[in-house]
Parts: sequence; structure tokens; C-alpha cells
Amino acid sequence: MVAANGGVGEIGRIAARRDRLLAALVLVASVGLMLAVPFALKSGAEFFLPVTVALVIAIAMVPVLEWLERRGVPSALAAILCILLFLIAANVAIAAIVVPATDFFRLLPTRIDRIQNNLAPLLDLYSNLEKYVNRTLRAVADAPVRRTSNAAVAPPSSILELAATSAPALIVQFIFAVLVVFFFLSGWTRMRKRTIAGRSSFDGAMATARVIQDVVDDVSAYLGTITVINLILGGIVAGALYLLDMPYPLMWGGVVALLNYIPYFGPVVAAFLLAIGGLMTFADIWTALVPPALMYGCHLIEANLVTPFVVGHRLTISPLLILVSLSFWSWVWGTTGALLAVPLLIIIQTVAGAAGKPDIAGFLFEHGTLVQPARERRRWRFGGSGEDDETGG
Repeated sequence: MVAANGGVGEIGRIAARRDRLLAALVLVASVGLMLAVPFALKSGAEFFLPVTVALVIAIAMVPVLEWLERRGVPSALAAILCILLFLIAANVAIAAIVVPATDFFRLLPTRIDRIQNNLAPLLDLYSNLEKYVNRTLRAVADAPVRRTSNAAVAPPSSILELAATSAPALIVQFIFAVLVVFFFLSGWTRMRKRTIAGRSSFDGAMATARVIQDVVDDVSAYLGTITVINLILGGIVAGALYLLDMPYPLMWGGVVALLNYIPYFGPVVAAFLLAIGGLMTFADIWTALVPPALMYGCHLIEANLVTPFVVGHRLTISPLLILVSLSFWSWVWGTTGALLAVPLLIIIQTVAGAAGKPDIAGFLFEHGTLVQPARERRRWRFGGSGEDDETGG
């Protein structure tokens, strides 16, 4: 009897060592995969970027799709209406930002003297640097004037014209992204039902449904709320610039609203661009610095008072995670990646929170498993014993 018990114990110890070896191999393979994925995303940006953009847009449009379907609109027609709504909004944004910006910055060579005069009090402190800047600005001012006088190219007036004047690869990516959005939305209801019904247990089906709904709710709520806030911020900045008699106030309001999607760095870039615009427009440096100061003051109020009050604690994200996500996706996909950083972080956080966080520290240092048991999580959280948790104490 004792020998039998000893044999069973030995078999259990061998099985435990085998499980830990397999878990260690999985952990090493996972680390290698995590290190390889960023380079794969960066090198395959022509494919992964439009797919990711399309999926984020499609997820954000799901509430509109479901609203249309509840009113009897077929899924395919509802998907087409969602795409048309998005394309109209994108076309309005391009017409409000790109067209005036092309005309405004075409005047940059003719406004070099005004910018230099505004900056003269600062440049006087660095006389040697001033000479170098003068030569550089003359070179910059001469070349664009000759090019614009010889070939007057009209700026794009719509998203279709912008796509037509872009590289063929961009056109293909645009059409590909639109098709991905359409097929995702048109098959969303069937895909969700099939995914939930395919679970082997009721608890698994409920968990899957909850994760899908949380991803849709969090992404659409964030993008919808931030879009409304950014539009209001851009409108306030545009109205203030109109009162200051600054040209193209709607363009500057659109630039502020667009760059405000990028946390931390976007408003800084918007203020820098407004400073350039102010130096090009006004003859006094202090008047020229009013637009960026006004814009950044509005941003501080929005970021510290309005957005936390409107968004609340449900979508509160760690600033450290936002910075890491912003730097990572900016490195992978540039400006587009920076715009996608927060929505992708929300999706990853929602899925990871439902799947359970791996207990890597416990596995490495406490001889535990890769996933912390629910009983141990409750005991650690409430400070009680496992028996208390199970008995409701």
C-alpha cells in the first residue's frame, strides 16, 4: 500500500515537472513571438496597416450598424450606409483641412521676411546663427516660388481627388480597407452569433458575448466621445482665431481637432503649427504667439477638466500604457499608428482582462503556474484564506 502510494506520488511529481517544462517552452516561444511581431507589422505595413485601420473603424461603426438593423435595414445595406457616412465625414474633413492648408502654406516662401522680422529679437542673441538662417531662408524662399509660378497645381478638393492624385499603392490600400469594413459590418451579426454559439459551455458563450460587447462598447464610446470633444475644441479654437482675424480659422480648428486624437504629442504639434501660422500672419511676435497660447490653454482645460468628467473612470487608462502604446505604434506605422494607439490599447486591454493575466512572477519565483488560480486571486485581494472565500466568509 505504501509502495503504491509512493508510485502515485512519483508519477504526480513527474507530471508536474513535465507541465512546468511545457509551460516554460510556451513562455519562451511567446517571448520570441512578441519580439518578432513588431518587425513583422513594420515590414508588412502595406497589408497590416489598412486592415487594422479598417477593423478599428468597423468596430467603432458597429453601434450605428446595429441601430439600422433594429429598424429593419438589411445588413448589407446598413453596412453601405455606415461606409457612406464615414466617407462623407472624411471628405468634409479633407475639404476643411487639406485644401486651405495647401493654399496657406504655399504662401510660406512669401512670408519668410515677416517670420524673420518677428524672430529678429531672438535671432539677435545669436548673430552667427542669424547669418546661417538668412542664407537658408533665402534658398528656401527662392526655390518654391519658381516652382509654384511654373506649375500651378490645384489642391485636392475631396477624398476622391486626393486618392486620384496619390500613389497607386495608396489607392489599392484605400479600396482594400473599404472592402474590409464592408464585409466586416455586413457579416457582423452572423459572425457574432456563430462565435457565441460555437462555445462548448454556457459560461464560455456568456464570456465570449461579454468580451465582444465590451470591445465594441469601449472602442465606440471612446472614439465617439473623443470625436465630439475634439470637434467642440476645434470649433472653439476656430471661433477664437476668427475673432483674431487669422486666415483660415476653420482649417486651424480642423488641425487642432485632428491632432488632439494623439495624446500628449498631438497638441504640442498643433501649437507649433499655429505658432508658424501666427508668425506668417501677424507683424508682432507677441500677437503671433497668441493663437498657440490660446489653443494650448483650451487643450489644458479639455484634457484636465472636460475629458475626465465626460469619459469617467470606465475608460481610464494608465498614462504609462498610453505612452508605451503611442511610442510603439508610432514606431511601427508613423502618424497613422499614433492615431490608432489608444483604440488598439483599449481593445488589447479588454481582451486581456477577459482572458486573464498571466502570473509570470509566480511561475518564475514561487513555483506556481502561468495563470493564477481564482481562489488565490481572491485570497490575495481580500486578505483572507481560501476556506473563507469558498464558504463566503
